[in-house]
Amino acid sequence: MPSERRLELATIQHLVIAGWTGRNTAALEAHIKELEAIGVKRPKSVPIFYRVACSLLTTVRSIEVMADKSSGEVEFVLFALDDGLWVGLGSDHTDRKAETVGVTLSKQLCAKPVGPVLWRYDEIKSHWDKLVLRAFVQDGGQRRLYQEGPVTNMRSPEELIRLYTGGSSLTPGTAIFCGTFAVHGEISYSGAFDMEMEDPVLGRKLSHGYNIVSLPDEG
Repeated sequence: MPSERRLELATIQHLVIAGWTGRNTAALEAHIKELEAIGVKRPKSVPIFYRVACSLLTTVRSIEVMADKSSGEVEFVLFALDDGLWVGLGSDHTDRKAETVGVTLSKQLCAKPVGPVLWRYDEIKSHWDKLVLRAFVQDGGQRRLYQEGPVTNMRSPEELIRLYTGGSSLTPGTAIFCGTFAVHGEISYSGAFDMEMEDPVLGRKLSHGYNIVSLPDEG
């Protein structure tokens, strides 16, 4: 049986958001342009690694955000734990209004939802290129496909770890969100975000979803 592990949030002391990790230059440029269209400046380098408060990591099914200009992004998440490297599913939920002021600032303002179940990386490494990420949003009362693509749209776990650490392995207690890809249509500010990562080789799927509660902006 493939190994699974429940995530214990208390074991995570370092949280990193990797941005602009796309392997395909055209797809990466498309994602940069869709964010430029809402006022987000181009990154100074690709990829780039943002350190954020590990207290933002959460497995809850509802998060609270300021106003109504935030959205999710489906990503695979690497977890360096005491017994090795594990992979999970997460959403780099981001305040898009704040992102036009500064990406580093925006990364600190929203909770980072993750699914509570992890897969051991060694058990999927040989067929990593078969894994698929998807996200769904609510649109006019209907659930619609928002993002879909293979994990290989992003750089490999080994490459991202090497670029972040300078060549060494991840320190136990570190979690890294590993980037996303362009959405279908325009960026959605839906009140719900569902995501999944499918492993067709081992016939299993990680799923997680959450509601977005908008708090009033009093200026």
